[in-house]
Amino acid sequence: MNLRELSERLNLSQTTVSRALNGYPEVNEATRKRVADAATLYNYRPNIRAQRLATGRSMSVGHIIPFSKKNEMVNIVFADFITGAGEIYSRHGYNMTLSVVRDEDEIETYRTLSEQGAVDGIIVHSPTRDDPRIPFLADLDIPFLVHGRASEVTTPYSWLDVNNTRAIERGTEYLLELGHSRIGFINGQEHMDFAQRRREGYLAALRAQGVAADKTLMRSGEMSEPFGHASTVQMLDGPHPPTAFVTSSIVPALGVRRAVQERGLHMGRDISILCFDDDISYLPNGLETPVFTAMRSSVRAAGRRCAQILMEQIASGSGGVRTELWDAELIVGQSTGPGPQRT
Repeated sequence: MNLRELSERLNLSQTTVSRALNGYPEVNEATRKRVADAATLYNYRPNIRAQRLATGRSMSVGHIIPFSKKNEMVNIVFADFITGAGEIYSRHGYNMTLSVVRDEDEIETYRTLSEQGAVDGIIVHSPTRDDPRIPFLADLDIPFLVHGRASEVTTPYSWLDVNNTRAIERGTEYLLELGHSRIGFINGQEHMDFAQRRREGYLAALRAQGVAADKTLMRSGEMSEPFGHASTVQMLDGPHPPTAFVTSSIVPALGVRRAVQERGLHMGRDISILCFDDDISYLPNGLETPVFTAMRSSVRAAGRRCAQILMEQIASGSGGVRTELWDAELIVGQSTGPGPQRT
């Protein structure tokens, strides 16, 4: 089906349909949804070549991954984000340009993509607290959006983030309410902004309850299953082992569970586990009943929303800053139970 045929079915002008599919802000949400639903129903695919000629755009969005973060390519969280974003790109007739480059070439790659007109916009992943990419991209005057935030960057920029501090603070509060006072914390790499915020949430919850922070119960590193396992073994071998764990992802939580089971302990009875990020398509947290108690936030939904905001910015041609902060939801599963003083 072509644009004319789709327009006739909807009894709308071709211009309105095209603008609705490409995220122009002047098209109201009801019309945008009606057009998007019809495009899906009738399997409409825009003529990319014609769009490029008509708009002068590349019809592509850039995602750049440096070699040092190449594991992102097989990271299920990153994959879920890209899948969500890809759904929106496809709906708008956009392609994705995914580049893996040497770390020292990352900044120059942004410049090259912009100067060559190879992409119409960029999504930035895994920001650090003082991320140099953000002011650089702002100077390039190309639409871009950051998935996450960079706390120490003063340049205005568009971002979408989950409230990491409050999420881990609430999760830790929940374990404290259950009677746990020795709570291990297994975090991501703390040069990353999100991990710093999660540490702050963990420490804030302890302070509020008058519980002294114990550095021997805190670990940070790549959020993998082996890291979760090794960190748990180290803490359980300590003189005052924890009775509960908070992890920055469901992936290291699997490692915590393995270490607990190897000791002949029972998750939810002897050791409680709470994780962040359990809403991952390829790693479901149980079926009808959640396995892990978790702070839930859909990374696929974040990918969709980041892509939608960027599409709207590209379509409008404005440099306006857009920001969204999402809250995570506490989901109670089988992995938590009363602390020692509550049993």
